[in-house]
Amino acid sequence: MYLLLSFRYFNTTDNDLNYWGLDYPPLTAYHSLICGHIAKMVNMEWVQLHKSRGYESTPHKLFMRTTVLVADLLIYIPSVVLYCLWLNDGPIKKKVCILFCFLIYPGLLLTDHGHFQYNAVSLGFALWGILALGLGWDALGSMAFSLALNYKQMELYHALPFFCYLLGKCVKLGLMGRGLLLLLKVAATVLVTFAFCWLPFLSDPNQALQVLRRIFPVARGLYEDKVANTWCSLNLLIKIRSIMSNDFQLYLSLACTSLAVVPSCIRVLTKPTFWQFKLALVNSSLAFFLFSYQVHEKSILLTFLPVCLFLNDLPLMAIWFLQASTFSMLPLFLKDGLFVPYVVTSLAFLFFSTYLLSPLEHCSEEELGLEACHKLLFFLPKMDLACIIRWKFYICVTAMACLSVASVTLDPPPHLPDLFSVLVSAFAFMQFLGTFIYFNIVQFSTLPNRKSQKKNK
Repeated sequence: MYLLLSFRYFNTTDNDLNYWGLDYPPLTAYHSLICGHIAKMVNMEWVQLHKSRGYESTPHKLFMRTTVLVADLLIYIPSVVLYCLWLNDGPIKKKVCILFCFLIYPGLLLTDHGHFQYNAVSLGFALWGILALGLGWDALGSMAFSLALNYKQMELYHALPFFCYLLGKCVKLGLMGRGLLLLLKVAATVLVTFAFCWLPFLSDPNQALQVLRRIFPVARGLYEDKVANTWCSLNLLIKIRSIMSNDFQLYLSLACTSLAVVPSCIRVLTKPTFWQFKLALVNSSLAFFLFSYQVHEKSILLTFLPVCLFLNDLPLMAIWFLQASTFSMLPLFLKDGLFVPYVVTSLAFLFFSTYLLSPLEHCSEEELGLEACHKLLFFLPKMDLACIIRWKFYICVTAMACLSVASVTLDPPPHLPDLFSVLVSAFAFMQFLGTFIYFNIVQFSTLPNRKSQKKNK
């Protein structure tokens, strides 16, 4: 529901934060305000203060769904089209296939158009930033990513790679010459963009602090629902929330997240290529999802975006992760009555992605970047890692299908009411952890026969 007072972050008689309180940065508030004004012109009852609470009608739902589609058409879809057609190598037919698979990713479609959210707006801004950096337009890329941060604070999952890539590029150019000019230009762009977004709140420091308190609610605890990250999965063995204070949980998650993300950031800082930057985006977002504090299951969408950038270079691992990330949100989809759309879109994505991109035909050890694993596993007999990866893919897809069906056809034991939700999150966590390890190995190794582009250097 859109309310004309949605830009307010303070609890008042007319602005009940427990009912419609905004937990996102200012750009989301401005977007909601625009939607509210448009809704007011269409039908005043949709946004009438107090009286519109609980209002539901078919035209109102259609209007809300339409606003999501319009936002996609304006911000997200153009960025995907330009990235896939401009920064991917290969024939135009392959680029179109990658574009199609990118756009039919079930997780985002079901979350934004089924669960009803605007995740594609912040992801679209982030992709505009990635596209701009890939083309060498660093100031524009910084501005686009700043807009993403000011739309959803969860874009912090991508912030360190952006910072380290740009800083590394400045250092490489020389901090006493062109690098210094680039650094000043990027810093000025970021400051101006943030100032513009926060302008209504800068006149009163209390307002700015209230916004920060709303968008970083650390009092909620380590996690809430069954999410496929380390803490929820580890809780099956060790009751972390029972034996540790909230403050200690916060410090523990901060330390683990930092340790997980630092190697990737150092790599892109010392070797600021676009290829390393994309890998750092995957590793950083996965590190935050797996180890950070108060993670929601929808946060895996922050990793979906950078992984999609590898549909061309590492199609099997990208498709595997994208399928697993959709599966990890199954409990959320079940709550919203989206099981049938989940099945249809997941099967469609799996079929089209494997048919159009032929990932199983391009998964040799060399193409997967797994040559370095033999050096790490020197103490074990030499194995065909590509064959193992293929079989694990088959097994995991089959297991995800079985768990999905079991979740709606079988009744859990009375003493384990959350059995299937826990199994889904734990199984998805194992796949995410494997993806995190894999992409870190790729980042610290080389793909000698990978087709290089001038754009990606």
